[in-house]
Amino acid sequence: MLENTPKLLTERLILRRFSEQDIPALFEIYRDEQANTFLPWFPLKTLDEAEELFWRQYAAAYQKPRGYRYAICQKQDDVPIGYVHASMGEAHDFGYGLHSDFWHRGFASEAGAAVTRRLRQDGLPFLTATHDVANPRSGKVMQRLGMRYAYTYEEQWQPKNLLVRFRMYQLNLARPDAPVYSGYWDRYPVHFVEQDIS
Repeated sequence: MLENTPKLLTERLILRRFSEQDIPALFEIYRDEQANTFLPWFPLKTLDEAEELFWRQYAAAYQKPRGYRYAICQKQDDVPIGYVHASMGEAHDFGYGLHSDFWHRGFASEAGAAVTRRLRQDGLPFLTATHDVANPRSGKVMQRLGMRYAYTYEEQWQPKNLLVRFRMYQLNLARPDAPVYSGYWDRYPVHFVEQDIS
């Protein structure tokens, strides 16, 4: 049986499960307004909210037979500075976030590469990832991971209730011939393929 969120090591990082002891660090990550700009939820305001988030999103997920919900930690102190997730839903959605103090150092790409290698090894057929067109740096991470642009769509994002235009990328893993995931295309009436994605 595959392990839920198996620990991974990279040159600079430890990727592991969040623990109850990480709640203060989780609070710092999810309260960061700059990092939260292109995320659907509002920044956390209290440590109690971070504790609720830990039990609802992380501890509950770790009870399932399979999953990938990582804390991104630097090796020198093993304190979470961000997260990387891969959903076991139909889209196999891949997501990541870093506290803004740790931006522009390649940590998201390093963590993402380690997780995608593990997902390929574990037989996941493909991954998708989306980014707000106003946040092209996130798209650059997807490209560095080998993901390819598939299409763009508009979604009324909740709970912020914003109309957001997303680019959807896909990386085929254990199934090189996997078709492009069409779930977002089918779900949202405004969708199209951009001709020039740089």
